[in-house]
Amino acid sequence: MIGHLVVRAPNWVGDLVMATPVIEAALADRRFGRVTVAVRAHLAPVLRGGPAEGRTLEIHGRSEEMRLLRTAGADAILLLTSSFSAAWRSFRARIPIRAGASLGGRGFLLTHRVVPPTRDGRRVPVPTAHLQRDVAGLLGIHPRSLHPRLHLDDAVRADARAALARAGLGEGEPYVLCAPGAAFGAAKLWPPRHHAATLDALHERHGWRGVVTGAPGEEPTIEAVAAACAHPVISLASEERDLVRLKAWVEGAELLLVGDSGPRWYAAAFDVPCVTVMGPNSPELTASSLEHCEVVRLEGLECAPCLERVCPLGHHRCMNDLPPARAIEAAERLLAR
Repeated sequence: MIGHLVVRAPNWVGDLVMATPVIEAALADRRFGRVTVAVRAHLAPVLRGGPAEGRTLEIHGRSEEMRLLRTAGADAILLLTSSFSAAWRSFRARIPIRAGASLGGRGFLLTHRVVPPTRDGRRVPVPTAHLQRDVAGLLGIHPRSLHPRLHLDDAVRADARAALARAGLGEGEPYVLCAPGAAFGAAKLWPPRHHAATLDALHERHGWRGVVTGAPGEEPTIEAVAAACAHPVISLASEERDLVRLKAWVEGAELLLVGDSGPRWYAAAFDVPCVTVMGPNSPELTASSLEHCEVVRLEGLECAPCLERVCPLGHHRCMNDLPPARAIEAAERLLAR
């Protein structure tokens, strides 16, 4: 029996939401005397309202993470992040059992490892959620399902509805939520005019208002999409936007229009139809929880997927040349299901 297990959560919103089935399975596993989730402080709101609340170590920086791990008294750590530095700090903290995926040259730091498959010397893309499940299996943790899990209470829902009302959405008025930003980098950004054309088409066909949101710092992108729309969309640029309110805004939407970013996984958790426009990333890495999601991408480009944060060739064709018609058609297919 392992006395104290630390689950080191992923460092990106989408990866963290994908990891929630594993995290909750670990928290419920009676083989462990104690389970703590180590998570970056700005991502902790993703887990709010669920079984992890009150059982987290919030990480504000690398030096603090080292201190927290050293004082936690952990007998084992489950590394759901693939970063080298997280594995290095767990090694430096002398945690006896260190389980994770052997990626980025960190295999020697792990006592228990999953080695992703390779072909011709290159890693074969494996869906992130599947890799997280396999890593959890190293410690005998087996989630019943890989369906993401997020939690909300009525107070959060009421607060989020009030913010929409202040921004101009009528009570009970249906809306399409659009999240055009991407923390990963500019390579994932679909042009604002394409988002706008898609929102206008959905408004014309279904009468749904476009509501545009994003992370703090993405105000220029939010406003650019809103300015390009022909119908009176609602911009949330002037509202307080955080990862908790986002849950309620996604849950209440008729559909989510988003790039290859974290809000997509919010939609998966709440079974909200979602159209994801994808450019530089490999679709195989996120090929899970697709029951209510259509991934739209431009096929046949020799340079894609490049996995880069900024287009190394400067033309950004994978996103610029992806027409709104593709996203509109995907939305209609989802609705027809």
